[in-house]
Amino acid sequence: MLTRQQKEEQVAELHDKFERATSIFVADYSGLGVTQLEALRGGLREAEASESEFRVAKNSVLRLASEGGPAEGLKEHFRGTTSIALSFGDPVALAKTLVDYAKANEAFEIRTGMLDGKVLEPAEISNLATLPSLDQLRGKIVGLLQAPAGKLARLLNEPAGQIARLVDARKAALEEGGE
Repeated sequence: MLTRQQKEEQVAELHDKFERATSIFVADYSGLGVTQLEALRGGLREAEASESEFRVAKNSVLRLASEGGPAEGLKEHFRGTTSIALSFGDPVALAKTLVDYAKANEAFEIRTGMLDGKVLEPAEISNLATLPSLDQLRGKIVGLLQAPAGKLARLLNEPAGQIARLVDARKAALEEGGE
């Protein structure tokens, strides 16, 4: 049993994390054992969702922590067996990991989420999970930026290449013809 001071510390800690989080997901984990929840935590560490946290907390603590903050819209979803997942970086990576885990474990149900202050339905979270991750988007942007530079370099080298081929062809013709 937690003392009042410990509960107050938990509330303050969660309130701070709700403030810093880029996305928050609420899920029902009833029917899952400790080893299955540890497997989810391990999956979060291995995935690109390394800047995330998965946590099981009492609903009363979650409600108090969400008051007056960005997670206040999630209060009505803090009921039953509640777990939360917080992302402090790329929200897509966390959403992908949670959606994949929910597909593999029917007992794990994503109730709702929050992204940029907007409450998300489970279907919206599934759509979010289909988007490319932040690292993939960065790679595409770098590729788009490098493509014009590569084309320009090939274009500038082409006249010199044409002259070299012309000289080589003339040399071959002179060697064959004797002059």
